[in-house]
Parts: sequence; C-alpha cells; structure tokens
Amino acid sequence: MGDRRLGPADLGADLGARATLVQFSSAFCAPCRATRRVLAEVARMVPGVAHVEVDAEARLELVRSLGVLKTPTVFVLDAAGRIVRRAAGQPRKADVIAALGEAVRGV
Repeated sequence: MGDRRLGPADLGADLGARATLVQFSSAFCAPCRATRRVLAEVARMVPGVAHVEVDAEARLELVRSLGVLKTPTVFVLDAAGRIVRRAAGQPRKADVIAALGEAVRGV
C-alpha cells in the first residue's frame, strides 16, 4: 500500500498500540452498522488494537486523498499508522483478523 501513514491528526483519534482498524462510514449506510459491530468486536478481542470510525461526509478531503469511493471502506494500519490493507464493503470477521495479523507482523 506504499508508505502512506495516517495519524491522530488525520483520524481525530489515537492509534492502537499494535494496530488500528479505520472505518469510513456514512450516515445512511446499512452495511456500515454491521461493519462497526465486526470491527469493534475484533478490536475488543485483540489487545492493542483500536477501532476508529470516520464520517466520510465530514472528512471529504481525507476521503479524496485516500481514494475512498464507497462506504464502508476499511483500512488496517500498523502501529506506526502505515496502511497495510484496505477493503471496500462489509468485511468478514476472519478477513479482519487475518489482515490484523499482517499488520502486527509487519512492525
């Protein structure tokens, strides 16, 4: 995913000690609610992982700079905020856990 990094100033929240799940959502997005539940559950299961939800409509500049075209879009960041994985649409829990493994190993 290159060397693009996101930090607290970009996200409006602190990064997780080991990894961060960043979810871009919009108000009337039904899959966003299900995605929120999955990511929050995974973040609770894995120590040092944070889940940050970003309102895509309120952060259009960031959305454009990252090329987010639909919601939900999820980014997995490593401890340094480097983008490790990205996916559009509602993720499966197993896929989120696998992507987290990649983020944690990459540090």
